[in-house]
Amino acid sequence: MKVPKLMKTYCKYCKKHAPHNVAQARVKDRGALKKGSIQRAKKRGLGRGFGNLGKYGSKPAISKWKRTGAKSSKRIDYRLKCNVCNKISIRTSSSRVKKFSLE
Repeated sequence: MKVPKLMKTYCKYCKKHAPHNVAQARVKDRGALKKGSIQRAKKRGLGRGFGNLGKYGSKPAISKWKRTGAKSSKRIDYRLKCNVCNKISIRTSSSRVKKFSLE
């Protein structure tokens, strides 16, 4: 997917349409809330003790799982910097893309 480096779009800070510089936003790490998850599990009577308690030794390697790497495309996040007020907003692309390039 080819995206122009300069895009005229609405700025929610200026409250008007203005030219924006486009860049690809950094990918955020969307991990689990580890501490909260463990606390919740303990309240339910799970997640106790140390070691794997026989849970993980019996599983095959992740690469052997059926749907490993099934999705080959991602949604791209644009980093839009307003040329008027220099504020940055992030917008997600509406479609999934395999290749992404700025023109």
